[in-house]
Amino acid sequence: MNEPLLSVRDVSVEFKVTTGSWQRPKVLTAVDQVSLELGRGETLGVVGESGCGKSTLARAILGLVPLAGGSVWLDGKSVADQRDKRWWRRDIQIIFQDPLASLNPRMTVGEIIAEPLQTLMPELSRDDTKKRVRSMMERAGLSVGHINRYPHEFSGGQCQRIGIARALVSEPRVVLCDEPVSALDVSIQAQIVNLLTDLQQEMGLALLFIAHDLAVVRHISRRVMVMYLGRTVEIADADVLYETPRHPYTRALLAAVPVPVPGRIRPEAELVHGDVPSPLFPPSGCAFRTRCPKAIERCSRERPELRQIDATMTACHRAGEPVA
Repeated sequence: MNEPLLSVRDVSVEFKVTTGSWQRPKVLTAVDQVSLELGRGETLGVVGESGCGKSTLARAILGLVPLAGGSVWLDGKSVADQRDKRWWRRDIQIIFQDPLASLNPRMTVGEIIAEPLQTLMPELSRDDTKKRVRSMMERAGLSVGHINRYPHEFSGGQCQRIGIARALVSEPRVVLCDEPVSALDVSIQAQIVNLLTDLQQEMGLALLFIAHDLAVVRHISRRVMVMYLGRTVEIADADVLYETPRHPYTRALLAAVPVPVPGRIRPEAELVHGDVPSPLFPPSGCAFRTRCPKAIERCSRERPELRQIDATMTACHRAGEPVA
């Protein structure tokens, strides 16, 4: 088996939270020993409810938040062991959720897209930088004639294309897509997803695609990882996970997806009820047990570890039982 391009090993992220002026800070574990591998040219989808740690995981991989534990490896090299991080910044980029908020309103489109080149590839001449910027604009579906315009003059979809062009202009090998279509209209979402797919094939990119929309994730991803309260609860090939989900939380997420068939509804038993527990006070044992209809006494005592069930890796004590 080929060595993965990106390897995340038991990564944890913690924040200290002060709940009162007279109390000691509490530790909030946003990401709890998460591991994943991403091959060259592959797309791994990451799904879960808001607050499950998806975006924090992406920022931890990029180095925007410090790790409380674990390590990140890129092309067989530990990121922490490298003094010069410029190669890492060049090889791994991120596309943010809010297209407009992620762009500097005081810079023109040309300046925004050129900034990574000036920072990461200072050896490029001014003319070479301009050529790369113009070429990337065209590949991202932007008009070169708009190079001197400012972000507020563009729609949300166009701003996201600018963000994509900025992320890809340095020709990275890994791109973290942090819910890149959630703030866009449905029709525009399809255009952006198709653009990312085309650029991935053209440039050989490896994508870590974070999203709420399970239909989008299935369309673009070869494998899918499901997160809950900072933990990984299931990993499988997209077709396997959507057809035979093993974890109750995964089945609940799929049950909540609207069914485009008149008169057909999801079984009520599969839907998840209640609120997500506070990460400051996570449940003992299985983090999902307080909302799980199949929880048993063992679930409160033992934290389930990821284990192989047929073609799926899942963290559930009852995953091997027949689905009712």
